[in-house]
Amino acid sequence: MVSQERQPTVDKIIGIYGAGGHGRGVMEVLKEQVLEVKGGDNTKLVFVETHPTKELVNGVELISEKDFFSLESNEKYFNVAIADPNARQQIADRCINQGAKSLEVRSNQAKIFDLNTIGEGAIFSPFSVVTVNTKIGRFFHGNIHSCIEHDSVIGDFVTFSPGSHCNGNVNIGNKVFVGAGAYLINGSSEKALSIGEGAIIGMGSVVIHDVEPFTTVVGVPAKEIRSKNSDPIR
Repeated sequence: MVSQERQPTVDKIIGIYGAGGHGRGVMEVLKEQVLEVKGGDNTKLVFVETHPTKELVNGVELISEKDFFSLESNEKYFNVAIADPNARQQIADRCINQGAKSLEVRSNQAKIFDLNTIGEGAIFSPFSVVTVNTKIGRFFHGNIHSCIEHDSVIGDFVTFSPGSHCNGNVNIGNKVFVGAGAYLINGSSEKALSIGEGAIIGMGSVVIHDVEPFTTVVGVPAKEIRSKNSDPIR
């Protein structure tokens, strides 16, 4: 009887959760990132969704979470390209509990200066900028042309949409969503501008005052339209 040799495992499998528009862009950044690493040829990249409806997305295999965890490799990494902060946290917790490691995805065209503290699992799209002396929490999304200025503190699972700007001395709570083209004006070293946990900053808004937790604000200047007692619109 001829014995069948077991297929060799790849060195790394990297799964990007979410094959929507943002996820597809993140995958292109990841491809560039992997090519720069020695041994990248033995790295398998996949999209992961709970219930995949197709086999390939932009030429990359789309698999279920169950299959992602069952694939054999020497190392397994993930990131979550899904805007909803609660879903992002749940997925991250599941992956870490299953032994997968978070992987920062950072475009070569992003500019992240020194003297910053950045938590695990961040995504920095092309032309995103972080200047100096900032602290950013876990699983941050810095979309294309987003900017965070000096002396700001950003919580966990925060999303900066394309073209959004945070000027210096701004404190942002966990799970805040900053809409495309929104501006958060600078606070001061004596009193930072405060954006409360779970707040939503509407597209194109200009925030000049503190925003309460779980509140949605829109407009120029931004004003509250929904509070934590309203139905979410995220």
